[in-house]
Amino acid sequence: MERQTQYDVILFDLDGTLTDPKIGITKSIQHGLSSIGIVEDNLDGFVSLIGAPIFECLRTRYSLSEPQVQRVVEFYRRYYSDTGIYENSVYPGVPELLRELSGRGRELLLATVKPTVFAGRVLQHFELMGYFGAIAGSNLDSAGFSKTEIIRRALAHVPDAPRQKIVMVGDRRHDVVGARSNGIACVAVAYGYGTLEELEEANPTHLARSMSDLRALLI
Repeated sequence: MERQTQYDVILFDLDGTLTDPKIGITKSIQHGLSSIGIVEDNLDGFVSLIGAPIFECLRTRYSLSEPQVQRVVEFYRRYYSDTGIYENSVYPGVPELLRELSGRGRELLLATVKPTVFAGRVLQHFELMGYFGAIAGSNLDSAGFSKTEIIRRALAHVPDAPRQKIVMVGDRRHDVVGARSNGIACVAVAYGYGTLEELEEANPTHLARSMSDLRALLI
């Protein structure tokens, strides 16, 4: 795969890339589905939804109507806002990587399908907010946006940056597809929630199997 020497603007995904949100997100999904009578005891069954457009995936998996999706979203966010958002942890090495990139003058942006207000609270909670110039996320009044649209929103904050100097870092095929659709490179990280097969099939510009691999690509 092609190797760039330096990316001046770096877009980061949040869930599965900077933080491990498994417990909070899966419990939130469980709570949301229970509001329409769907009981799921196996939280691991929701792992494949982390980092993906959750509500579109749930709509398809359970053949939900629009009113059902809206109710699931309401109860999901109720649990997540109060409890699930803090059932989360930062991957080892992330603060150090962000600090080093920022210190070297790189422009860091967050590009996540998570609602912007929740993404901001996560960054504030883990004292990572200061590294990011902007957050591009979804809105609370919708079920979310595609990753392609989220990345487009992030790029609006750096309109003069050459596309060949911008990279998206994420752990799911949606990150790779969204980056390609916007004409930028992508680093797929294999330590998150996308399987290695999923990521290799998406054909990212770079594949980082570990945090040390990611640092080597970005630094």
